Amino acid sequence: MGTHALLGPMVIHMKAHAKINGTMTVLAFIALAIPAFGQIDLSGSWVALNQEDMMGRMQGPYSVDYTGLPLNVGGLARAMSYSQSQLSMPERECAFYPPTYLLLGPFSMKIWNETEPLNGKTIAWHIGGWEDKAPQTIWMDGRSHPSKYAPHEKSGFTTGTWEGEVLVTYTTHMQAGYIRRNGAPTSDRATMTNHFLLHDGLLTVTGMIEDPIYLTEPFYLSRTFRLDPAAPMDSMGPPCVQGDEGIKEGEVPHYLAGKNPFVGELTKDYHIPSEAVMGGAETMYPEYRKRMKDKYIAPEKCVRLCGGPPAGPRGVPPPDQN
Repeated sequence: MGTHALLGPMVIHMKAHAKINGTMTVLAFIALAIPAFGQIDLSGSWVALNQEDMMGRMQGPYSVDYTGLPLNVGGLARAMSYSQSQLSMPERECAFYPPTYLLLGPFSMKIWNETEPLNGKTIAWHIGGWEDKAPQTIWMDGRSHPSKYAPHEKSGFTTGTWEGEVLVTYTTHMQAGYIRRNGAPTSDRATMTNHFLLHDGLLTVTGMIEDPIYLTEPFYLSRTFRLDPAAPMDSMGPPCVQGDEGIKEGEVPHYLAGKNPFVGELTKDYHIPSEAVMGGAETMYPEYRKRMKDKYIAPEKCVRLCGGPPAGPRGVPPPDQN
């Protein structure tokens, strides 16, 4: 039985009661107490399960692996010039990722609501920051997005609406960032639409990223979180602390066109054809396998370090997996 079916008799009874007593006070009071249909409480500590894209979200993807990314020519060129050592530059060590990192990063998240003090209505949801992601506010009060000329922030500008029991959010005004942690880029004109779906203690966030500068089609990602009231506060990621990581002053790590040394890694390790490694919208769809089947030769059966064991302390090799 649906919610409206349950509320129907209740409302009819309230109307009758109010009429008998010659006042609408009871009806008005109860009407205010009933929450809008479909809205649910998302507040709490949400632990990232990271069962999808484990390699990309934890130890990081291959330096040149753009499979399944709808990059255009400019996006591919930008990705190929990227060196992970850029993040060791002092001015970039604590530079936050934009809100797209909610779908890319490894950390858990904390959500809480902000209410209007007089009526208790939720006017915003807040997603706490990580060590490399700025806090994010989802405005629920119907406000408009700023002008396209307004400043772009690392946190972007996000509004939300409820569609039944699904929170749908729309983010604009993000600074340039990434859709994969190997430098596959997004521009400051990118937008993101997320759906927050809660089911049986699991919160699934599905996102659509659109970018007229670097992508030819929308790119979709999803993550799943589990509610854990006992999660430690630092599960959201420690604060970023800047330090000396050996980058020479004035040096900007990058690769010139045609000089990226990691181009053949994925082909060597997994025999994936280089044209697939370079991505493009076609590589997003199952039909692309038909183009690959005559070029792909399965690698030898993995007998050691299969599945990628968790990384140990720095300088200590991972344990054998026989």
